[in-house]
Amino acid sequence: MWSSGAGQLFRENAHTSARPSSISVRATALTRLFSIGLAHVQHILSQGVSTVPIMSAAPLQPSFDDLGTPLPDVTFCVVDLETTGTGDNAQITEIGAVKVCGGHVEGEFQTLVRPSEPIPASVQVLTGITDTMVRPAPPLDAVLPSWSEFSRGTVLVAHNARFDVGFLKRAYAEHDYSWENPAVVDTLALARSVLPRDEVRNYRLGTLSQLFRTTTTPSHRALADARATVDVLHGLIERVGNLGVTTLEDLLEMTHRVPQARRRRRVWAKGLPEGPGVYWFCLDKPAPSPPEVLYVGTSVNIRRRVSQYFTASETRRRMDEMVRVATGVKARECSTRLEAGVRELRLIDAHRPRYNRRSRRQGSVWWVTLTDEAHPRPSVMQRAHRGSQPPWGPFTSRRAATRAAIVLAEAFGLRQCSGSLSRHPDGCPLAEMGRCSAPCLNPATDYSAIVDRTRTAMTSDVRDLTDRLAERIAHLSDAERFEEAAEYTEDAREALRATRRRARLTSLASCRQIVAARREGAFWEIHVVRHGRLAGAGRCRTGTDPMPTIDAICATAESVAPPPAGLPACTIEEAELVASWFEEPGVRLVDITGEWSWPAHCWMSTEELAVRVAASHHPGDDEGGETDREDCQSRPELATV
Repeated sequence: MWSSGAGQLFRENAHTSARPSSISVRATALTRLFSIGLAHVQHILSQGVSTVPIMSAAPLQPSFDDLGTPLPDVTFCVVDLETTGTGDNAQITEIGAVKVCGGHVEGEFQTLVRPSEPIPASVQVLTGITDTMVRPAPPLDAVLPSWSEFSRGTVLVAHNARFDVGFLKRAYAEHDYSWENPAVVDTLALARSVLPRDEVRNYRLGTLSQLFRTTTTPSHRALADARATVDVLHGLIERVGNLGVTTLEDLLEMTHRVPQARRRRRVWAKGLPEGPGVYWFCLDKPAPSPPEVLYVGTSVNIRRRVSQYFTASETRRRMDEMVRVATGVKARECSTRLEAGVRELRLIDAHRPRYNRRSRRQGSVWWVTLTDEAHPRPSVMQRAHRGSQPPWGPFTSRRAATRAAIVLAEAFGLRQCSGSLSRHPDGCPLAEMGRCSAPCLNPATDYSAIVDRTRTAMTSDVRDLTDRLAERIAHLSDAERFEEAAEYTEDAREALRATRRRARLTSLASCRQIVAARREGAFWEIHVVRHGRLAGAGRCRTGTDPMPTIDAICATAESVAPPPAGLPACTIEEAELVASWFEEPGVRLVDITGEWSWPAHCWMSTEELAVRVAASHHPGDDEGGETDREDCQSRPELATV
């Protein structure tokens, strides 16, 4: 049976229809599916911690966000200002700028600016700009439009950029112009990071001009200083090029103060692959102990991502400490992002790195099951395969599982007492409140029917459970116990999510093998999933017959035994990561062995729950008693539904 979720996705994408329990899509459908063709790729069996085979013909083409902006493609606007002073009340008297890209001058900008106050004599002597010179010049508000147009879309460069950019920001704010926060390169900070003190006596523009033999000598005039700064910028870029700085992002990082010990470790990234994959920082231990894994991560460009840990862009304290402790970094290139994500989860689960916060306790999930007794009751456990009854969940904490078990028991009247039923029972408060069917007091009660309805709600159909929960929420709100109603509503939502989550996982785990593909650029990402576990992954270039590649991936895929209790043969987090990939747009079903289906009524939306709560509302003297979706919006206790 095909229904919502991943099954519906593949029915639409692969153009298949409802089939018997065994579904197999092979050569004919596959040829139609890959009408544009797939190329043959080399297979490489996985090694090490993870057992997912790698099938990598070539690294995925990185995006521009991963590669950064190459310096030859960056348009720099080198600017210099002359002002009446350095204080907050000082004003701009001259703007000079040179726009360059790839070493070629694209334009120059120069204008005097008439300030609203006289220029101090000391400044006139220093710059040579007098009151007489600026008297016919335009005021700043007349200059800003042309300056904004000239500098728009560029990277600002200045020597001591804090001074020049600070004046520009203040001018924009005073004249109601929007500052677009362009990237800023400070040649002063860059020079301090690159040039040792034994090479230059100071980092003033004049000193650097002599070092790099600029064609223009700085003279405290805006355009001349800007031209000199252009040559200084080019000289500094030549220096940092030897350090592997090839993009704007690299150049910006060089202007920040990073400890030399941390910056020197940037060489660790040089030998890493530039494709997608997983990386881990490690700490060497005395022999024969293996290295300790400190941190595990993934990226679509391993080399680029790892190199960022050694720059000023990494501001997390834990990561700074981790880099200082680590003695090396290792990586494994993967054929797809899903494979990289799965490898990351498996490495974290195996090593539990101290600097990873997420996914360190993948096995810490909780389930609810019914006990194997004559009169079953809900029981919370951490290992689902311990019981023979179908587990319900998973839940992220014991508290959440316990709350859901109580909601389930009270909804259907299951007993909650932990001991065996005595021959002469006295009943319990829950029975007196109508929350327990009390099989101890009413032997004639068809308790087995109650258990059957409960199991149905746990595994396949939540409609009966939803109606009972809605009735309870409506009863609490009618009694004006709004806080209890809101709390119970959240518990109800968690209970409904548990049935959906279970259906999502067990449907995936029930299939012996699923082969699916998704196009990513010029490649098809192909995954083989067995009992919910990623068993093989590979990529093919579009254009040729896909069958050799598909067969090779399946042949080298990991053998996976059927798991207990009908759950995935991996951690829940890995299975949900795989399920999320299946539900992404563009995924195509290639081959399936088994029945992949969701129960038709395993999920009830939040909106539908709210409607049922409104329909269960029984006001005292209301006329008619009709309800609709608008009732949900007018009642505060339903706002959290």
